[in-house]
Amino acid sequence: MIVRILGEGQLDLTDADLGVLNEFDSALEAALDSANEETFREALHRLLERVRADGSPLPDDALEPSDFILPHADASMAEVREMLQDDGLIPG
Repeated sequence: MIVRILGEGQLDLTDADLGVLNEFDSALEAALDSANEETFREALHRLLERVRADGSPLPDDALEPSDFILPHADASMAEVREMLQDDGLIPG
């Protein structure tokens, strides 16, 4: 599956990563619900670091459709809330 981190690029992850990423996504949603900036930053950082660690970067000139789009590391809580409106960043 192809995951895009806004402002960084795309990474290729295996379908086996989906369950783990959903756990990180749920933690991010809970952090947003807490309205605690520090908790939110930590949850966003953990999600993005996991995607970077598990994913294989696609070349900059690759234009693959992204299965999931994640916020950039400096995204505000409001920006991430907007992205989560439908079914989370990574729908289960």
